[in-house]
Amino acid sequence: MKALVKTAKGVGHIEYTDFPEPEPGPGQVKIRVKACGICGTDLHIQHDSFPNFPPVVMGHEFSGVIESLGPGAKGVAVGQRVVSEVLYDTCRECRACKTGYDNLCLTRRGLGWAANGAFATFTVVDADRVHPIPDTLSFEEAALAEPLACCVCAVCELTQVTAGDVVLVSGPGPMGLLTVQCALAEGGYVVVTGIASDALRLQLALDLGAHEVLNVQTEDVVGRLRELTGGLGADVVFECSGAAAAARTGLQAARKGGKYSQVGLFGRPVELELDQVVLKELRLYGTFSSNWRGWDRGLRLAAQRRVRLRPIVSHIFPLPEWEKAFELASSGQGLKILLVPAE
Repeated sequence: MKALVKTAKGVGHIEYTDFPEPEPGPGQVKIRVKACGICGTDLHIQHDSFPNFPPVVMGHEFSGVIESLGPGAKGVAVGQRVVSEVLYDTCRECRACKTGYDNLCLTRRGLGWAANGAFATFTVVDADRVHPIPDTLSFEEAALAEPLACCVCAVCELTQVTAGDVVLVSGPGPMGLLTVQCALAEGGYVVVTGIASDALRLQLALDLGAHEVLNVQTEDVVGRLRELTGGLGADVVFECSGAAAAARTGLQAARKGGKYSQVGLFGRPVELELDQVVLKELRLYGTFSSNWRGWDRGLRLAAQRRVRLRPIVSHIFPLPEWEKAFELASSGQGLKILLVPAE
């Protein structure tokens, strides 16, 4: 089969090439990939700034159809439309695994960097990692189930927005726009920030239900949040851009006793005024990947159209045109960009 493969360590070393077609082992399923999204992690792997173990097929945000079953695979059927969690292997014995937080397993291996992923015609995963795609969702929409699950875990599971909270979301990229919708589903009053070049994304945030948008280059974000809250500040802040300036503003905008949740990755050390955390008694959260609960709840929200996925897909490319798609993703001009394998 054809696949997009990280062939060696170092910057670059990505090839669209022939790769052995996988077959399911015990308890596994073989999935014909229908669509797979480009994640920031894929760009980090391209630049060798995220762990990777080549040669490895990249890609982990995908949807597809079960092609065949391995011995003992249960609860699934050939022809079923599915998505899959990104964890390929965990110990299933540590405290994190036993308490439902296998995303924090110390020995976790994930699709697309430590195990062969879904920028390919076929991929193989454990049957107990797959989730059926609701009939109301297309393959293109379902390919966003993984980032949605991450945002559900951040907003609903970990940070826990509650009805009436004033919520600041910085960065209207795919993760930010999904975070916006999750916060709205929980009953938050959502304010989204970006820069001038984010104008179309900020408009999309409004179209998806955000109450206000602010341009950080021309508007006083901290002042507006205090105006909205009688001088207190935002109840909850989600920093989704991975920009140090946005993080600093978020800490300033949060009210005393409020919550600050870091969703975006900086990719480098940054300088923050952590005295804000102490003086305001902020509850500080980091959110990483997803768990089963996030997948289950996210798919239900999408099926109910309380979270809209298709507007976040800006481009769809055939997998052989991966270089053009990666370049567009790196430029920040698109939103979620999907690659579709050749049949």
